[in-house]
Amino acid sequence: MLPENIVKDFKNIVLEIKQAHIKALQSVNTVLLTLYWNVGKIISEKIRISNWGDSVIEGLAEYIKTNEPEITGFNRRNLYRMREFYETYTENEKVSTLWTQLSWSHHRNILSKTKTIEEKEFYMLLAVKEKYSVRELERVIDSGYYERYMLSDKKAFFNSAIAIHPKHTEIHQQFLDTYSLEFLQLPKTHSEKDLQQAIVENLKDFILEIGKDFSFIGQNYRIQVGNKDFYVDLLFFHRELQCLVVFELKVTEFKPEYISKMDFYLEALDRQIKKPHENPSVGVILCKDKDDEIVEIALSRSLSPTMIAKYEIELINKDLLRKKLHEFYELKNNIIEQ
Repeated sequence: MLPENIVKDFKNIVLEIKQAHIKALQSVNTVLLTLYWNVGKIISEKIRISNWGDSVIEGLAEYIKTNEPEITGFNRRNLYRMREFYETYTENEKVSTLWTQLSWSHHRNILSKTKTIEEKEFYMLLAVKEKYSVRELERVIDSGYYERYMLSDKKAFFNSAIAIHPKHTEIHQQFLDTYSLEFLQLPKTHSEKDLQQAIVENLKDFILEIGKDFSFIGQNYRIQVGNKDFYVDLLFFHRELQCLVVFELKVTEFKPEYISKMDFYLEALDRQIKKPHENPSVGVILCKDKDDEIVEIALSRSLSPTMIAKYEIELINKDLLRKKLHEFYELKNNIIEQ
């Protein structure tokens, strides 16, 4: 057995190797993306000011394939993507420091699966912030995360169900109005126990959906008040908000009486579990459905930071989400003009 001081030295050397390897990969990625950007720029400018047409791109792809077969990754589709890559972001200063932090596979997903520049910026920022893998990014795009986030934000603008108290605005921005839980593969008819167990068994995907700042603490977390035991469905800690977060699961439509139960849990957690340096606990009641007007009235007198969200067990139609978002934008603009 090696002495402890030697093992420590070996670990430090291995750490140096790993860090250098990461830096090398990042450097290679930056070089590749810069190359793709420059190729896209040349193609774009040649089409704009010269006699190049789209057919020339096909000719370029064929030329590289025939004359330089060892050069890969420059087929017709990728060359079009490189041109799109350059033209999409060339005048966008917001993302000028971001695009080298993602891989080409990340960019291809964003370019091919999104429509507006706002949506592209959103997913680029999100992928960098959350350090999404390509698969994770693809999943959040397919689930309509951008539309769901913006719809939640728009509801906050109208001071409705999810933003009754201005002092809770920062908290509400960390949560969505609708969560997509299609990865649980639940049948249409399921119990709260089924929902809870499926979430725990798919905890990694659940945290990907609700946000990577969440750390799981426990399932059916016990709180003792007086001589009685009470159990919180799911308890998390949120790193950015620095607070405990309760998820109460309901397979029915939201009911006003759910609020008082959540207030009780939050008060008990703040008295017994919350540490002195942490912020007051937050509650999320995750329901099968909800009526926003009922939610608004139910929350209007509650002082606790509680969110009411619904969950879907199938991917939501993105066209429907885009339509709803467009309607909210129109309504917001009409209010501002008035």
